[in-house]
Amino acid sequence: MDSKSIRVEHISPNSGPKSLADLFFSFTLLALQGFGGVLAIVQRELVEKKKWLTPEQFVEDWAVAQIMPGPNVVNMSIIVGGRHFGLPGAMAALSGMLLLPLMLILTIAIIYAPFAHYPPVVDALRAMGAVAAGLILATGVKLARALKSNPLGPRLCILLGALCFSGVALLRLPLVYPLFGLGLVSCMFAYRKLAP
Repeated sequence: MDSKSIRVEHISPNSGPKSLADLFFSFTLLALQGFGGVLAIVQRELVEKKKWLTPEQFVEDWAVAQIMPGPNVVNMSIIVGGRHFGLPGAMAALSGMLLLPLMLILTIAIIYAPFAHYPPVVDALRAMGAVAAGLILATGVKLARALKSNPLGPRLCILLGALCFSGVALLRLPLVYPLFGLGLVSCMFAYRKLAP
């Protein structure tokens, strides 16, 4: 029975990266795909393609990445890299996330500068914003499935999400108030449910 469970765990879908190089190149490719709708790409790569994380793990790690200072996807790379290889893994994932994209964005900025004020270029960038919003919305719908196994239950999660959306999108509150206010409330509820 024990050997079966060990074998199942070994071939489980979230076996993780094989090496530091695998981490580096995976996050480099992920970063190069991340134009606008990064959340959708990160979720597809880490959960659906590579199967390094389950949907539930992804939701939990993304929540932590969002409350930490800095870009969410960079924080996520540090979390994933650190989980599998400690500090060297965190540094490899972070380097993959930043090195090539930094060189690429500097090149694009140099090329883009002379054309930044042309109306067709401005309109194209506005259109990309709508596409990015659609990608984020689609990923949110996908990730909502993971709420079934959340200790708070789907109803309370949806209520907290709706309150956060209302605070930020409708009342125009700075993100820090709903994030820490509702985050503290949800942590207290989760603690009560999980406490023995």
